[in-house]
Amino acid sequence: MSVPAPPSPDAVAALPPPRPRAPMSLVVLATLAVGFTLWAAQEVILPVLLAMFFALVGNPILRLLQRIWIPRFLGAVLLLGVGLSGAAALGVQLVGPAMEWAEEAPQQLRKVARQVQNLTKPVQQANQAAENFARVAGGEGNRRVQVVRTQLDDPYKVLTLAPRLAASVLAVVLLTLFFMIYGQSLQKHAIALFPSRQQQRFTTDILRSIEREVSRYVLTITVINTLVGLVFSGVLLLLGISLQEALLWGTVAALLNFAPYVGPLIGVALMLLMGFVEFSDPFQALLPAAAYLALHTVEGQVVTPIVLGRRMAISPLILILALMVFGWLWGMVGLLLAVPLLVCIKLVLARLDGMQGWARLLE
Repeated sequence: MSVPAPPSPDAVAALPPPRPRAPMSLVVLATLAVGFTLWAAQEVILPVLLAMFFALVGNPILRLLQRIWIPRFLGAVLLLGVGLSGAAALGVQLVGPAMEWAEEAPQQLRKVARQVQNLTKPVQQANQAAENFARVAGGEGNRRVQVVRTQLDDPYKVLTLAPRLAASVLAVVLLTLFFMIYGQSLQKHAIALFPSRQQQRFTTDILRSIEREVSRYVLTITVINTLVGLVFSGVLLLLGISLQEALLWGTVAALLNFAPYVGPLIGVALMLLMGFVEFSDPFQALLPAAAYLALHTVEGQVVTPIVLGRRMAISPLILILALMVFGWLWGMVGLLLAVPLLVCIKLVLARLDGMQGWARLLE
């Protein structure tokens, strides 16, 4: 059996030196610094991420428009105009029932609370009797004093919040337009900074494939969630709810569907509340929540796996952790962006040498 010859000194000298490993303490500190930066700079980061999210939704449509000889600039303007017009028309339809619910919610909640209190009255009486017995046994001197604090609403806070919200919405709209128009040229100039042609070609292939797959994923999920909202609105119409309120709750169902697990739980609770407010019969009051739960089960277990397949599968444990982290960092917007960001991270790791194991860890 022949013994392999040792490498020559020239070959050993040509090998790149091993990369030094950073100490674990430095990695932990860097992670904490990045997390604090993401939280502290959310007023700047969130508009950029939302704009990139909307641009990814529109990129497949822009490519389709370019195939029929429509320039990218004109296609981006048309697409953004159609999107804003649709959102404005939907907002006009939803603002009425939303304001009515905001005004009637306290009264309706008290009504539902009285119904629940009547159902749990025997349990409350038993608890009160146990408290009285414990108070007599322990003496009246052990009674705790409760301090009630009142909070006054600051009208200036509302006045200062409205311009900031309008500025954030305008920033998202403008950034979306610029990402649609100039995103490809910005990517091309950034790739040109790499020193070798091989690195430029490799990075271009990776970014194009990632952009294409993420765009398809985001657009597919958006279409599926929109269909879920429309079907749920139709179910509410069949149950006797008015068109505007059905559209309101269908929009809520579509938005909550972007946040797996957490969104459906919130949706079931909201539909239970809505059912008890709209219907006096307990059986009819449970129908909206039951219909929403059945529709979400069919979508999550049948439709989405068939359409997307295993390529975009994410581990439920990793998904819950991501929802917790991004929801803690950025609130409701973080819950909506958690899944697209996690998919982007998985696709990037799957195409980098030596990172495929981390990508499989997310499955």
